[in-house]
Amino acid sequence: MTLDRREMLRAAAVSAVGVSTWQCLAEAIAWAADGDTTAALKPLNRFPRMVQEWFVAQVRQIEARADGVRAALKTQSDAEAYVREVRAKIRRSFGPECEKTPLRPRVTGVVERDAYRIERVIFESRPEFPVTANVYIPKGRTFPLPGVVGSCGHSVNGKAAEAYQSFAQSLARMGYVTLIFDPIGQGERLQYVDEHWKPRRGAGVAEHLYAGNQQFLVGEFFGAWRAWDGIRALDYLLTREEVDPKHVGITGNSGGGTMTTWLCGLERRWTMAAPGCFVTTFRRNLENELPADSEQCPPGASRWRAASSVAR
Repeated sequence: MTLDRREMLRAAAVSAVGVSTWQCLAEAIAWAADGDTTAALKPLNRFPRMVQEWFVAQVRQIEARADGVRAALKTQSDAEAYVREVRAKIRRSFGPECEKTPLRPRVTGVVERDAYRIERVIFESRPEFPVTANVYIPKGRTFPLPGVVGSCGHSVNGKAAEAYQSFAQSLARMGYVTLIFDPIGQGERLQYVDEHWKPRRGAGVAEHLYAGNQQFLVGEFFGAWRAWDGIRALDYLLTREEVDPKHVGITGNSGGGTMTTWLCGLERRWTMAAPGCFVTTFRRNLENELPADSEQCPPGASRWRAASSVAR
């Protein structure tokens, strides 16, 4: 016997208007105990599931077609051609690459530690659009060393979050030159602030959605701006004499894992990638009704099967 999340929420909602939660739960449990899992859910309004079920059905069909394409791959050349096709679809979803403009990097401070030093860096991913970053440089090593770009998840304080500080410090201790940067709307990069530099729209998810919805209206995609920051972070890392250009990687957690995955399809210079707390497919997200920021839903990704392809 199982009781799904929808039945639990229904019970809680009904209790809010005066019906006992336990009474509702008892009815739901009795329904589940009957074993009739094919019975239609009781409608909560006139059109209870129409939009959700339509989108889920569409994405299931898209994924099934993509599974068929992958199942037909037989040779190395088949696989290589498939990878090229997926990369092209991801680029199409994110739009054309921007013109690369001067990074204008500057170091605003240095922190010395026992096994590494931290440089506080600002570079411009676009003209007059600063990106705040920390670069962790190992001590007592022979340069050049492998380099890693770190992509943060949805921490309000961005690169200063304990988890991201920990992994950057650990990589530096193991001999990697590590650059971790603040995403737009997090850490030192809040875009909507009041006269006291306090966030007007919240931080992290709230800023991403606010900026993303605005950009949809003018035919832009917020995820392209996020990805471009990651590409320009790599550009900056490769200017450092401490970094071996033949060994550069990208890693990130949660929303940073999502961006790590998309960046694999957009940028060919990475020699390794390690997304954490991701990967999934659009089908799984829709079936579980999980939320997603604007940058996690590239325009046309499902239509071109890019999302299904990259997540395997």
